Amino acid sequence: MTALTVPARPEDARLRPVPWRRMAWVTWRQHRIALAGVAALLGALAVYLWVTGLHVHHAYAAVAACHPASSNTCATLTVNFNNANGSTAELIAALLQGAPALIGAFVGAPVLARELETGTFRYAWTQGFGRWRWTLAKLVPLAIAVAAAAGAFSLLLSWYYAPFFADGNQTPLASTVFDLRGVAFAAWTLAAFAIGALAGMLIRRVVPAIAATLAATAGLGLVTGLYLREHYVTALVTSNPNVPGSTMGSNVFVSDPAWILSEQWQTKAGRPVSESALGQVLPAQLGGKGGGIPQSFEVTDYLTRHGYTLWTTYQPASRFWPFQWIEGGWLLALSVLLIAATVWLVRRRAA
Repeated sequence: MTALTVPARPEDARLRPVPWRRMAWVTWRQHRIALAGVAALLGALAVYLWVTGLHVHHAYAAVAACHPASSNTCATLTVNFNNANGSTAELIAALLQGAPALIGAFVGAPVLARELETGTFRYAWTQGFGRWRWTLAKLVPLAIAVAAAAGAFSLLLSWYYAPFFADGNQTPLASTVFDLRGVAFAAWTLAAFAIGALAGMLIRRVVPAIAATLAATAGLGLVTGLYLREHYVTALVTSNPNVPGSTMGSNVFVSDPAWILSEQWQTKAGRPVSESALGQVLPAQLGGKGGGIPQSFEVTDYLTRHGYTLWTTYQPASRFWPFQWIEGGWLLALSVLLIAATVWLVRRRAA
């Protein structure tokens, strides 16, 4: 009885891994609907911003052409401009705050969670590509795509908000708009995507991963805006009451007002004074004998002449780009760390 033997394969005949370009095509085929959703969302918002932005810039042209800027006529034009367009700008900023979290939840979370939930990942891992290469080929192109789209959109948003920064209605460092401009918007979108990918790997179910991504991204944004961002660079402290953007200064409408962190009145001895105590010091014609301090230059001038000093802690508007690069840098590092952790977990996961 004889048996046929299979000749050994030569060393160069071993199966080669699937090329990266083929996996990129697979990634596109699997996630083109999600990417189209991102394009449709940002595209619709871009069209709306372009149409309304043309109206805003046209209306601001009359304000910019008014001279001298410190006259009552120019001040009235500025107030009317802000009253007519400010509420719409605030609404747009509030709605766009959730855009990175939504992109991370509905694009990032399902990338791995859907395949882990349905079990199709087992088939994918047998196709000669390797699980870690499979993970990278899915996460990296999608992360670059959503970050690039967000970065392009932030340019249009900066153009839309330019008149409000120029007339002093909004400081570029305000938490409501800071993370929507510059590199921050793209960085937040990238971080939300990375959070979603990791949540999908850990939870392995699409809907819970989406909910976790929304919660984690919103929590990180709140902590950053309320506590972390103001400490990127040591704040300045001054006794000059005319800090651009100060509620107690004489210049209400200034270009690029500062981000006022706190204002505290003190006596000559350096002791803090409450607003109610200062209200008792003011004469009746300045709104005194009440429970607080009216916000006007006359009040500030009166208190200064009577020995009180207003100490203001603030971040100047000139620090906008340093703050942008700091925030973009640590968000990029966080995103890389989260994606690396996701790849590591995939490599350790049993099939």
